[in-house]
Amino acid sequence: MRIALSIVIVIHGIIHLFGFLKAFGFSEFNAISQPISKTFGILWLIAFLLFAVTLSLYLSYYRYWWIIAIFAVILSQFLIISYWSDSKFGTIFNLVILVAALIGFSTISFQKKVTAEVSDLFAQSEKSGKIILTEQMLKSFPHPVKKWLCNSGIPGNEIIQHVYLEQEIQMLMKPEQKDWMKAEAKQYFSVEPPAFNWTIDLHMKPGLKVVGRDKFEDGKGEMLIKLLSAIPMVNAKDSEKVDQATLQRYLAEIVWFPSAAISSYISWEPIDHYSANAIMNYKGTEGSGVFQFDENGDFKKFVAMRYKDARDTEPAEWTVTASETAVRNGIRIPVQSEVKWKLVDSEWTWLKLRISDIKYNDQYLASKRN
Repeated sequence: MRIALSIVIVIHGIIHLFGFLKAFGFSEFNAISQPISKTFGILWLIAFLLFAVTLSLYLSYYRYWWIIAIFAVILSQFLIISYWSDSKFGTIFNLVILVAALIGFSTISFQKKVTAEVSDLFAQSEKSGKIILTEQMLKSFPHPVKKWLCNSGIPGNEIIQHVYLEQEIQMLMKPEQKDWMKAEAKQYFSVEPPAFNWTIDLHMKPGLKVVGRDKFEDGKGEMLIKLLSAIPMVNAKDSEKVDQATLQRYLAEIVWFPSAAISSYISWEPIDHYSANAIMNYKGTEGSGVFQFDENGDFKKFVAMRYKDARDTEPAEWTVTASETAVRNGIRIPVQSEVKWKLVDSEWTWLKLRISDIKYNDQYLASKRN
């Protein structure tokens, strides 16, 4: 898309340059049969310069390139209307550039929205004091949970209050889809209060990008997906099913910051030597899931009955399985996982993820300052 749009801007800009050259007698420019006055010739030159600046900013990945592009399109369209019989087809070029500029605007707006949400998410947790987790704090927990937390390296370390992580993702959007789509995601967590903000850039086809944002805050959930950062595909909120589903997602993902397991809003019920049921209740939203561990105390699997979306009449079995575990920043966590839904007559493994970077507490705050 970037190369194609650049070619459109180059061709369109050069056409405007010829309009200037014709007005001052440097070129015949037969594409426009009408005479061009020197006043209009200057306007054709200004339009060319605006497109040249647009191209330069666009190729340098300047975030606000689209502002100059819109001014260029407005002036260009004025000139096209003034010489409509000869130049009306230039409107097609302007429409292409205008759509790209609007996508650029939508992208910036989406990023600003997420940045503001993340700032709000961390505003309260950053004020919390440092607390060291001790084995004594784990005394009342079921055996498999206590073994998992000790094995993860949490005792003796500061309780994790906020998290930033990056993920490399493969997705199948539908059960019948064969080819995995690649994506990158960033996620922010607050533990007290419990909240997360997850954004994803999914490259479906060349030039066709989908962005998404899942959010859990104040006991409520939101799911937003936009095509090209502009066209809403999913906007789910104000639903008890979505609230519960996002809460259960938060619950499953505490395996990346295990000290959250001792939070007051999570209670544990023993099942057997290797598993325990976790119940999370926060501000009227409640959900649960079963954590399963191996003989070493590593997290193995999380299973919950969860709604795929707000239209579901019944929840489906949702499973997160760890495929690789490693130490990151002193904490032993699953770094590769697979997520699947159990359908009526089959299973749908729809997501594979790898943690490419993770930061806790002061590590995250230091990265923000830098």
